[in-house]
Amino acid sequence: MKNQAPIKRHPAIVSFSKDHHFGLLLVWKIRQGLGKSVDPVRISNYVSFYFKEDLEKHFEEEEQLLFCELPVNDVLRKQAEADHQEILKLVRAVTEKKDDTGLLNQLADMLEKHIRFEERELFNHLQTMINADALEKIAKRFPSSSKEIDEKWEDVFWEIKN
Repeated sequence: MKNQAPIKRHPAIVSFSKDHHFGLLLVWKIRQGLGKSVDPVRISNYVSFYFKEDLEKHFEEEEQLLFCELPVNDVLRKQAEADHQEILKLVRAVTEKKDDTGLLNQLADMLEKHIRFEERELFNHLQTMINADALEKIAKRFPSSSKEIDEKWEDVFWEIKN
């Protein structure tokens, strides 16, 4: 495995990176549930809940505060927006077909891939492209708290012992 130096994130974008930590935690929870043979309906219910409580707002804020600072034809912007659309489709599919473990796996894989892309490529690109005034506006945004979200959710299927 290649050793990578830590990425220096502009303070204005740090809140999005914090959100990404919780997005990766969602991926982990999905995989834990599937690995422990938890009823996929329980996992799907959590995915739907988490999307409404956090991920939907996160996507909107990325698009309204970050992506819009890039030209419409920017390749990385287009990829990020396409990823959001693909993830939205998968969340809808998981919500409709709650017992489909294949869809849950696809969602976990796609979400992880997307977060890694944003952290390793898109955010670095944004930091070089966004002007100081826009960064100051973005810096006023606050990340969500996964702890607060999980306090509203009682079925902690990811903690079940095998």
